[in-house]
Formats: sequence, structure tokens, C-alpha cells
Amino acid sequence: MHKLDIPQWLRDRVIPRRGGWEVFHEINTTATALLVVDMQKAFVAEGAPLEVPMARTIVPNINNIATALRAAGGHVIWIKTTLTDASGPSAWSVYHQNFFTTDKAAYHLNAVSAGGDWHDLYGELDVQAQDTSFEKKRFSAFFSNAPKLDDVLKGMSVDTLIVTGTLTNLCCESTARDGMMSGYKILFPHDANATLTDEEHNASLVNIAQGFGDVRSSDEIIAMIEAAKDNPS
Repeated sequence: MHKLDIPQWLRDRVIPRRGGWEVFHEINTTATALLVVDMQKAFVAEGAPLEVPMARTIVPNINNIATALRAAGGHVIWIKTTLTDASGPSAWSVYHQNFFTTDKAAYHLNAVSAGGDWHDLYGELDVQAQDTSFEKKRFSAFFSNAPKLDDVLKGMSVDTLIVTGTLTNLCCESTARDGMMSGYKILFPHDANATLTDEEHNASLVNIAQGFGDVRSSDEIIAMIEAAKDNPS
């Protein structure tokens, strides 16, 4: 897991503004969805094309949150980046033509293309039949072709999102930001998100904590789920 480093200056700034460090103290579990972002073989498996080694360390925490939330009547949504080609509906030319060399762009597209060897979810994730699968086309899961994630969540009457997965500072942060700005309460477990370095991870936690959601541990979030299950509203 990443080494947590939330600077004191951030706490000193936000606590007077909102009266405390955490914003959300209770949840309605039946209105809560766990979003598991990009925990695909392409990112998680050892030797994968886009390997994020730290992502393997968060698998148990993601599974534990998923188990607790299912038992409390909540929703688990497994989200996969799915880019089919460089010119069709999934085209993201400004990214692949400018942030990669030509060969690296092809390498990235191939790694997350539907039907490819690396596209599936990592095998140690506890995926259950009642869970929901969702495909996204950009960093944020709120940017997709039909169906739209917002429509899926509204159909489930969800108002709270637990955002987990990889990479903390790209797809997970983007999804959390767009989720809050779409009207959802955001819980962001620091030990169920992963990226390439501690510095990048903690920089994203600073961004989330300033104005997009609560940064908590997985155990704290599971405790919130258990408390809600034991004391239904």
C-alpha cells in the first residue's frame, strides 16, 4: 500500500471552513455504489503492458469493501477502460496523438481493447453475479458512450460513491471529481486506490480532500457500512 501523507497545512485550511476533517459521517448503504476503476489485467497483472505494481496490494481492501457493501444491500460496479480503435467511437486523438509516441499509442490502445488478452478484470478480484459491469472511454467513468454512468446510478437510486482502483491520480481522481460535480457524495479510500508513486498518490488525496470527497481508510468505510446496516434509517 502507499504511504499516506496528508499535509497538516491542508487540515488547517479545510477544518475551519467546514467544521471538521470528514464531511460525510453516515451513509445509506442501499443508495451507495462501490466503483472499482480499471482493475484490469492490463494495469494490475505482473508484467502487464500498463503495470501498476501497487494496484495488486489494494485488491484485498477492494474485495473487503465489496463484500461488506453487498451484505448491506449496496451496489458494486466494475469499470473497465475499453478503447476499440484509434478512429472509431472510442477515438481519443488529442491524447493518443500528443501524449504518446506512435508506437506507444498503439501499445496503450491494444492493452485496453475489448477482447484483448489484458482487457479482463484481474483474476483475484471478488466479482459476483449480482454486480454490475461498466465500460468507459476516458479517464473519468462519467465520460462514456451509452449507457451513461449517471443514468445507471440514478436507476439504482444511488447518492453515494466509494471510488477505488487505479490510477489514483488519473482515472480514479477524474471519476471522483466528476462524481461530486454530478451530485454524488464521494468516499475515497486511500488504501484502495493505487498509482505508480507515493508522491502522485498523495497529491491526488490532497485534491480530493480539499473539495471533492472524504479521504478515509477502507476499515473506516467498512465501519460506516456496518453502522448503517445495524441502524437502518
